[in-house]
Amino acid sequence: MKKQIREIIEAEEYTNYQQRMSKQWTTDLLPLRTTYIKEYLTEAPYIILVFKQTYGMRADGQRKTHYYNEISCSISVGILLCALQAAGLSSLTTTPLNCGPALRALLNRPSNEKLLVLLPVGLAADDCEVPNLKRKKLEEILQI
Repeated sequence: MKKQIREIIEAEEYTNYQQRMSKQWTTDLLPLRTTYIKEYLTEAPYIILVFKQTYGMRADGQRKTHYYNEISCSISVGILLCALQAAGLSSLTTTPLNCGPALRALLNRPSNEKLLVLLPVGLAADDCEVPNLKRKKLEEILQI
């Protein structure tokens, strides 16, 4: 299953890097050394795919709107990431562009679910490097 997931993602990511993403976007990714190749998807012992449910179905067959589905799921993912770290595990958030429908079909998920994020989970590799990203200074974001 992980191999199939990786194949879907790498095919779409190849197209993303070659055609869909702007030159600026791919340039901005250079310090992260990320490419369309996602070997961690088959190396990680687990992959969690989080789907947001954009709507539900009422007993009468009509759609029921799920308000704030994206933010609710995003908050839940943040809590999950904290729990994984507290358990001594590592992950990274992956949001593969345009992979949702193929992954939804592979996993036989209903059409009212949309892929929000994919999380490979396991122990960090011995040679793992965390990018040295700079946060904005508090004065840049705080308004009193």
